[in-house]
Amino acid sequence: MEKNQKKVNIIPLGGLGEIGKNMTVFRYGNDMILLDAGLMFPEDDMLGIDLVIPDITYLVENQDKLRGIFLTHGHEDHIGALPYILKQLDVPVYGTALTLGILEGRLEEAGVSTANLNAIKSGDRIRAGAFKLEFMRVNHSIPDAIGIAIHTPIGLIIHTGDFKIDQTPVDGQVMELNRFAEYGDRGVLLLMADSTNAERPGYTPSEKMVGETFDNEFRHAENRIIIATFSSNVHRIQQICDTAVRYKRKVAVIGRSMQNVVRISLELGYLKVSEGTIIDIDETRNYTNDKIVIICTGSQGEPMSALTRMSMGENRKVQIVPGDTVIISASPIPGNEKMVSNTINHLYMLGAEVVYEKANGVHVSGHASQEELKIMQNLVRPKFFMPVHGEYRHLIKHAGLAVARGMDKKHIVIAENGAVVELTRDKIGINGKVQAGKVLIDGLGVGDVGNIVLRDRRQLSQDGIMIVVVGIDKATNRVTSGPDIVSRGFVYVREAEDLMDQAKVKVQDALNKCEDNKVTEWSAIKGAIRDSLSRFLFDKTRRRPMILPIIMEV
Repeated sequence: MEKNQKKVNIIPLGGLGEIGKNMTVFRYGNDMILLDAGLMFPEDDMLGIDLVIPDITYLVENQDKLRGIFLTHGHEDHIGALPYILKQLDVPVYGTALTLGILEGRLEEAGVSTANLNAIKSGDRIRAGAFKLEFMRVNHSIPDAIGIAIHTPIGLIIHTGDFKIDQTPVDGQVMELNRFAEYGDRGVLLLMADSTNAERPGYTPSEKMVGETFDNEFRHAENRIIIATFSSNVHRIQQICDTAVRYKRKVAVIGRSMQNVVRISLELGYLKVSEGTIIDIDETRNYTNDKIVIICTGSQGEPMSALTRMSMGENRKVQIVPGDTVIISASPIPGNEKMVSNTINHLYMLGAEVVYEKANGVHVSGHASQEELKIMQNLVRPKFFMPVHGEYRHLIKHAGLAVARGMDKKHIVIAENGAVVELTRDKIGINGKVQAGKVLIDGLGVGDVGNIVLRDRRQLSQDGIMIVVVGIDKATNRVTSGPDIVSRGFVYVREAEDLMDQAKVKVQDALNKCEDNKVTEWSAIKGAIRDSLSRFLFDKTRRRPMILPIIMEV
């Protein structure tokens, strides 16, 4: 591309080739803005890891250029990294009222200042350095979701955020398709659109369909109803409350995140419930079971969530009894299927009737399917297209929809996290790379667990550990005690005494060799012990435990 040509760089730091940790930088000259700052949940092989956030090295290095962080909605995969990154970045944050309401609670828990939060609404315009941003309402599985029009010196960029086209939204707030069409009439240089459901043909059903399912289940339920759903799905909670009122039931909420979102939504007016409908969980004992609905967390089978603990009989407030109807109003996030099915099995074993997504219409997605994605492209009619938010196959499928609509393949870019997408008035392409990746959070540690620690944890989980303790006289370099061997997670010592005795002999042989060869460096002695024992144990067991030699100076 010509050097003197004006350009915008778009740098995804998360959200491409994966579901979650959405974060995108837009840069023009010395001005940068950031769109979303999300987290993702750990993969199965990330042992002991609680959360994963994007690597923000690039942002920290360029924080003097960062003019603002703009949030599309309040889901964890779009705001969850902020309690961590705002400890390093002092920058204004913009979001809608509910988004900021949820974020505020997260920041206060983390001891981070909320002074930089700025409320926006659909129709507002914000200037941020060289960028001018406008916001338009979209439908999603959380209220107050927005798409963003980014006016740059070289042209207009439209970012849809997470969206679906719901013609009958629960709150009556229809997506502002007219705004997208108006931008299309003016001319859009680049469209960046949600790809999560790009593999699904047709249209995503309306959220109201779930309300009809709830009505049917409430009509037939003779005892208590327990519904697990995402705490952020305020429209779903609204429909549960509306149906409960219709069938003269009281609603109790259990689970910390669920209670927080319900409280914030009631305060801000996003949840409209008549007084006396929602009661404290302790008050449920004052009513018969056929007059109670419990809304709880745990739709993904999370080990510490309310529903999972109920299914294991470990929840102090609620015990599952035969006759309970449990509705799991969510579909499993990829990777969570086993945990969800375990929860369902345990609920059945306790005598509950379980209604879940595969068999019934108790959940609809919050993301656009193929026909809605085509509608978005036809409304916006962009010159260039960049699919975002999704695994690599979703991005490819979404690009295919644009090609089917008649777009030139050269006008579509499929990027990976860290890629520098260079956009001019005439071209789009990838030109360079910045540091991007995963920062792992384990307890209070942020980034202190890396690939080496994870590799050790995997080895420990698969083959266990053997600790070899040897006492050596520093003056004479002779072995004075040991070797003693401690095994954890490798073999049960009492049933493998022969193996342990042979292992001690191998260690003694290694020590004798070191003595004969006048090896005095402790690191070399430890290496000899490790090599000798590792070969022996693999030959005998076909396992590779972690071997930890400890030399004690006597």
